[in-house]
Amino acid sequence: MEMPSPFAPFTIGRLPRVHFGVGVFARLPGLLAGYGRGVLLVTGSQSFQATANWVWLETELRDHGFTRFHVTVPGEPSPELVDMAVQQHAEEAIDVVVGIGGGSALDAAKAIAGLLRVGDPVTDYLKGVGPEKPYAGPAVPFIAVPTTAGTGSEATKNAVLSRQGAEGFKKSFRDDRLVAEHALVDPDLLIGCPPELIAANGMDALTQLIESWTSLRASPFTDALALSGLEAARDGLLPWYSRAGEAAEITEAARSRMAWASLVSGITLAQAGLGAVHGLASPLGAFFPIPHGVVCGTLLAEATAINIRAMRERDRHNPALARYARLAELLLETPLRDPEQAWALLVERLRAWSEHLKLPRLSAYGIGEADLDRIVAHARGSSMRTNPIELSDEELREILRRRL
Repeated sequence: MEMPSPFAPFTIGRLPRVHFGVGVFARLPGLLAGYGRGVLLVTGSQSFQATANWVWLETELRDHGFTRFHVTVPGEPSPELVDMAVQQHAEEAIDVVVGIGGGSALDAAKAIAGLLRVGDPVTDYLKGVGPEKPYAGPAVPFIAVPTTAGTGSEATKNAVLSRQGAEGFKKSFRDDRLVAEHALVDPDLLIGCPPELIAANGMDALTQLIESWTSLRASPFTDALALSGLEAARDGLLPWYSRAGEAAEITEAARSRMAWASLVSGITLAQAGLGAVHGLASPLGAFFPIPHGVVCGTLLAEATAINIRAMRERDRHNPALARYARLAELLLETPLRDPEQAWALLVERLRAWSEHLKLPRLSAYGIGEADLDRIVAHARGSSMRTNPIELSDEELREILRRRL
């Protein structure tokens, strides 16, 4: 008799061609030549421009006849920044857009590439903001070059844009046509990251891996990648953070592990979705000047604790309980036969990491008890829909309250 398949149906969305490893940044000029000579570089405001890699790239582009345009992204990208960049460069002969930097630069570059040949304001396409027009393209080819290890934006179709303030929002322009043609993930581009950036971005990647591992849409494909990324983060994040500033050869293994963890976290979140931490991160980042990675790092342990408690109380057979127990074994590198012990040790370990990495509490950014209802009211986006159990408003408030 034929045995039933152990695999439920799943779909894998479009991914970039990935170039991973020390030195792959040197491939960029050759890849650009395949698209034409008009190149729009989108970078952060200053960090990358202060490196020898920027000098090398500028020289390569000049010596090989490229016409180079440049947009800088000083913080988390806004719709206004994207629209201005599109207006400034729409008439230029741009054949390819390159995003070089952290998640903000990559998300801005992704959105700009998507609109250069379309010309519409980006709010026309932001989920929950404008008319949510269907995106028809065409997009300019986009190449992603991350210089931080955290967001995994190089592997996603999402361009996350923010407008900060009392009426602010943090929403995505997303379409498969926005996915990078190539992602160059070079651990050497992470050299020089300060400890606070390593901590926040690393906890962002860790959160994305954990939330996609426990997501309602997890699949064998995302499971395999998430476990690999979680192992890399376990072995890479704290050693890199502790030795930041030391010689590059000393930190190479840790940087490589975190570059991998970040990349696969982007792949798994794009395919499986996220959870409560990212649901809360959207209004927190919109209403307050709190970096996304800090939100993830400061909320992860408490969101994990509340998820586990909610399932134990209301859904004892939820398969995510076993997944949290397995996660505890992976992060602690020890077999744990008692699930109750595993859950407790997992939360303890995540709390210890947040403390060791000096992740600030929410109150450091002006967030108080009076703000909790407004944050919770705006937290029911797509990320919350793949959390392993539906949390009540009071449970979401408790997650936040524990980190005030």
